[in-house]
Amino acid sequence: MQRSRLYMAFILLAIPSALWGQSKRTFTVDDALNVTSASVAAATDDARWLAVTVSTPRGRMGTDHFRFGDPTYVGPSKADLMVMDAETGGARPVFEESVQVQSLSWSPDGSRLAFRRYVDERVRLEVWNRDSGLVEMVNLSPSRELAWGGPLIWFPDGSGLLVALRTPSWAQEARAAYEAMEFGPIVVQDSSEPFLSWDAVRNRGSLMELARVDLDSGAVTELAQEGSYQDLRIAEDGSHITYTTSTPLKTSYERGEGTEYAYFKLDLTEGAAPVEVMEKGERRIRPNWKPDGSGFVYAREGDVFFKSPGADSAQNLTEEYRVPLTEADSTKRSFSIDRWDPEGEALLLRAQDGYYLMEIGEEPELVWAFPGESRKEWGEAPRLSILQWTEDGRYLYASRAVRDRWDRGLVRYDLQGNRGEILVSDTDVYRSWTVAEDGSRVVFRRSDGDRPDEIWTADGDFGDAKPLTDFNSWLDNVVLSKSQLIKYYDVDGEELYGVLHLPANYEEGKAYPLVAEIYETFFDNGYSYSAQTLAAQGWMVLRPSVDLEIGFPGEAWMKGVTTAINSLMDKGMVDGRQLGIHGTSYGGYAASLIITQTDRFAAAINISGKVNIISFLGDSEKITTRNYNAAEEGQDRLGATLWEQPQKYWEHSAVVNADRITTPHLLLTGHGDWNVPDTNTREMYYALRRLGKEVVWVNYMRAGHGAGRAGLEEDYRDHWRRIIEWYDTHFKKAVEEDEKGS
Repeated sequence: MQRSRLYMAFILLAIPSALWGQSKRTFTVDDALNVTSASVAAATDDARWLAVTVSTPRGRMGTDHFRFGDPTYVGPSKADLMVMDAETGGARPVFEESVQVQSLSWSPDGSRLAFRRYVDERVRLEVWNRDSGLVEMVNLSPSRELAWGGPLIWFPDGSGLLVALRTPSWAQEARAAYEAMEFGPIVVQDSSEPFLSWDAVRNRGSLMELARVDLDSGAVTELAQEGSYQDLRIAEDGSHITYTTSTPLKTSYERGEGTEYAYFKLDLTEGAAPVEVMEKGERRIRPNWKPDGSGFVYAREGDVFFKSPGADSAQNLTEEYRVPLTEADSTKRSFSIDRWDPEGEALLLRAQDGYYLMEIGEEPELVWAFPGESRKEWGEAPRLSILQWTEDGRYLYASRAVRDRWDRGLVRYDLQGNRGEILVSDTDVYRSWTVAEDGSRVVFRRSDGDRPDEIWTADGDFGDAKPLTDFNSWLDNVVLSKSQLIKYYDVDGEELYGVLHLPANYEEGKAYPLVAEIYETFFDNGYSYSAQTLAAQGWMVLRPSVDLEIGFPGEAWMKGVTTAINSLMDKGMVDGRQLGIHGTSYGGYAASLIITQTDRFAAAINISGKVNIISFLGDSEKITTRNYNAAEEGQDRLGATLWEQPQKYWEHSAVVNADRITTPHLLLTGHGDWNVPDTNTREMYYALRRLGKEVVWVNYMRAGHGAGRAGLEEDYRDHWRRIIEWYDTHFKKAVEEDEKGS
């Protein structure tokens, strides 16, 4: 994308849509590739100056999936970078061409924008000046290699940045370790070693040194030796930094084990050594420091603790206030930490019944009560997420979403009057909220639920709301699918929700083919290129939710997907002869599994989904224990090891029951898929072919997880062409066979 395209986007904002022509066309695969996504990567404290990245799907194409696990590899993710003025709506590009940048951060006074940029396989530290409009590369002295990832934090006086550096030998050693595993020629793995070999390689990727870079001279001051750092912060007066280190001890198959966490405070005076402020251990905490660095809080199992650096132990602030929620409910009140107040003297805590304000050593005070009188009613209240506590301490801004319908927006709560005010609430989709520290301005992404998001701004009371971008105005000439929220009941009588995308040019009273795109839970709508692509073919697209039960997850799709479809058929909206089903990854696994239990679908597609959960345990070697964890206590929800409950693994491997499949099955994989290797999905192809079933397997040799969508542009196009043709062919065939039979 060139600078001219950015300017054109703003010119288009002023052109009436009628001038584009009277007739509208349907959405295409080309359109999916051309849709532009704009995101606020960084905003100044007053939310006026915005660093915005602008990209299309093409910017992420070309990943070398076979280099996954190589700590030195940086995959492509290019975008245009621009700076917008939320006050005037003006915008200017930072570069003439698309770039790969990360960790964008405004200086404390908002005059400069720092970021890392990846150029010619090197990481640069660069700073854009708002006054001059120029980008300056910071030449480190002595010359050092920046880490792609890690911190990029301004010191409060704007004189320098806290950054992460690689040691001089890091790249050579990390690459050598990767090549030894990837290419051999002889690879030996030994259970007496503390780590699985790919874990040992991956651990190198997080190693970095901490340093301060002076922006005037480029001088580098090393602050902390090589390690793995998280939770970094600089004190508000710049006197010290705090951080957490994570040190892998062994490859662990149990959550919460195998990594040692330590917590430090480092004064930035010459010769100072880091001070350990909390006993290290394998049980991680998330320290939330007071702005002045005099102590921190953390939550554990419903309690909130305070610890000062010199204290021997932490103080439990909430133990005596963990009382039963009501007279009829003995469940104890459980607290979690939201944030410190702007002065750093009081805490905002969240409990089941509302938000509490608590000063250290004082009783928590309920300041924002959730509606209702019981845990059930509180759980049914709109979802709230605090976005900002204004610098004067008076207002809390929070996003708000009703749980049983599309009713979303922004609320402002006055702590002085204990009164909430809904600033906006409607069926639009809102996300990526930024609220100025003084509450004077709000920036957010907004969509009608079907179109791509655009960036908007409004006053602090949500007056004068207006779009800042309109990159996708060309879609005014395209017929887009409209979405609806549907409610239905599964076989067990559980109330569930799904998102229904109507066909382009939908006519009420007509029965349409339906494609179910399945995964786990769906509620919110929003632009979906896959739904728009399929709805443009004249099909309904349904994203149904399912109620997954630990130990028996395979039943959920049969119980939930089929009843969702039945509810639409009962309304005369769906032609039951023309039903398709597909999913990606876990959804692809589900698609193969459900067609072993029913023959009602005319066609099914598995995109990058496993079919044999037993062989899958050891398939994805580069992500080591992930597949064991997923089966035993994670997404796959089997709830036991293979040796404890072998029958569950057998029952949840679709290939085992391939003889029951009568639905024509399309399998799409990426040969470079490190997540769900193509070899696992391949088992279904060989099984169905052996059984004389209709099956096609397409393996995109340059693609990764997601099949053709995770390849090059030609792979992407082929991927969608095959999906559309697969459904179209088998829908027509199902109708023909039905008419012959009648």
